Amino acid sequence: MSSALPIPGNSPRPVDDVAANATRAPRRARGQLRVEALLAAAAEVFAAKGFDAATMTEIAAQSESSIGSLYQFFRTKEAVADALVREQVDALWVRLDRLADAAAAMATLDLGHALAVCFVDFRADHPSFATLIERPGPPSPLVAGVRRKVRERVEAILARHAPQAERKTLRAMAPVVQHVMKSAVQLRGDLEGAELKAAARELEAMLAGYLAARLLGAARR
Repeated sequence: MSSALPIPGNSPRPVDDVAANATRAPRRARGQLRVEALLAAAAEVFAAKGFDAATMTEIAAQSESSIGSLYQFFRTKEAVADALVREQVDALWVRLDRLADAAAAMATLDLGHALAVCFVDFRADHPSFATLIERPGPPSPLVAGVRRKVRERVEAILARHAPQAERKTLRAMAPVVQHVMKSAVQLRGDLEGAELKAAARELEAMLAGYLAARLLGAARR
């Protein structure tokens, strides 16, 4: 018979602990699914009514949940909005990071097009995002952080596309490109049809021309 002492931390867990963990896992999974359903409902309500007019009661009703279930996860409407922004921003980071991965192999004209339509496509897929990110009042730390991180990712895209460019130039270009990307969204709100297509092509050409001129002149000496 072995006289070895049990190794600390390697002893079998009591059966009751194993059963408790097995019970908690489905509960956590159900809770995650409930949060996802609540946020999906909130996105619809915020997109349809705006932040100010939306109510917690409407969000609960849209998700076919009780108001108590909503308050179990989110104490205020602002907390719902912040959680939804975080979820949507994660999806935006995926898009921008994919663009950064592809930027080195892209022609500048193609990069200009991709940047111009990036926000347009993202906001089409997340119609509540603009309502939440631009809601009245001073920007929350979360929103301010999102805007800063967008600039950082745009700078990373430019650096991948033009690794020879000086970093200080790319840092100065990033907010300019960011605002051109936002202006593409504004075009969609102001124009439609053939007029929109023509204006969108001009904006993409303008952005591509700006990138080509600045990046060519920003080569490290």
